[in-house]
Amino acid sequence: MKKSVLTRYRVMAYVTAVLLVLLTIGVIAKRVLGLDGFDGFVTGVGFAHGWLYVVYLVFAFDLGTKAKMPLGRLAWVLLAGTVPTAAFFVERKVTREVAPLIAEGTTAKAAAA
Repeated sequence: MKKSVLTRYRVMAYVTAVLLVLLTIGVIAKRVLGLDGFDGFVTGVGFAHGWLYVVYLVFAFDLGTKAKMPLGRLAWVLLAGTVPTAAFFVERKVTREVAPLIAEGTTAKAAAA
């Protein structure tokens, strides 16, 4: 597996997680605290998170299939972008699990050359 597969997953995991945290804060400010002026913020961040979550799903699925993750773990990785802050923790765990696969691929290429 190439390092770029993990890198693009990690970038999208962080982007999705940050946008979801911002969206959660905006919704709390708008609905719970009743603060005015958060309508545009919630709408903009909501659209951004929604579209970028789709990109996250594609990259996470690509990583999961190339890393041969079990279906349950892959489902948890895919759903991590819907729970505030979960993507931060899941990304860290996935990176620890997948990084050795990248190192093994690099070692195999060096041995073949």
